Amino acid sequence: MKQNKLIEKNLELSFEFSRYLMAHPEVERQIPRGAQVVMLPEYDEGLKRFNLRNSKRHRDKGQPVVYVRIKKLASDRPSRLIGTKVERVA
Repeated sequence: MKQNKLIEKNLELSFEFSRYLMAHPEVERQIPRGAQVVMLPEYDEGLKRFNLRNSKRHRDKGQPVVYVRIKKLASDRPSRLIGTKVERVA
């Protein structure tokens, strides 16, 4: 998959995650300040691998890391992220 397409998909996920946080403010408290947030869409293996690879390249030493695992993306809801799990990994 072309890198531009992967970046577009990440922009969409970032926007949807922002909407998700507005609807679920308790989740935002699970994310440490300055953490690297890595979107891991379970429904798109190529994007998931791309994001994991890039997160390892761009992580600062000692930086907290949070994985956002997303089962699927709905077509029309206030938050389109379905089955979202936030997991601190470092």
